[in-house]
Amino acid sequence: MDKKKFAFDKTNFLLLGVGMAVVIIGFLLMTGPSSTTTHFEADIFSTRRIKVAPIVCLAGFVFMIYAVLRKPKSEENEKQ
Repeated sequence: MDKKKFAFDKTNFLLLGVGMAVVIIGFLLMTGPSSTTTHFEADIFSTRRIKVAPIVCLAGFVFMIYAVLRKPKSEENEKQ
């Protein structure tokens, strides 16, 4: 098959995978104990869940957008 027919190359897929992993890490940082009707959990308002995790998720989404918009290098440019 001709490589020019593919929109992404190996690097694009690798960057997409890394970006998805960062987003998953961000969502995992948001998890934690929840409050019930009988017990209030103050950890809901922790810095990790309110500030750090959304920033990590946003960084992952921005990284994935970059991976999609990145133009693969053509073979002619690599030979020069």
